[in-house]
Amino acid sequence: MSDIQYSMLIEWSDDDQAFLVTLPEWTGRVLGPVAHGNTYEEAVEQGKEALTALIAAARKHNQALPSPRVYDQAHRAS
Repeated sequence: MSDIQYSMLIEWSDDDQAFLVTLPEWTGRVLGPVAHGNTYEEAVEQGKEALTALIAAARKHNQALPSPRVYDQAHRAS
């Protein structure tokens, strides 16, 4: 996975009492959060595992990977 860079959005959910992980570039393929954790760090690790599984499945089925979002410093707010 080190050669591929995707975004992870980690948000606290009062309803779930956990940090939920969504993958913005994968929203067309995955509905809702893909992972969760009791701590932020656990959510990050679970998100990485989910991302690795999604990439492996896409490659196994010869599906194109979504394009990673790229931070454009020229458009950064001052």
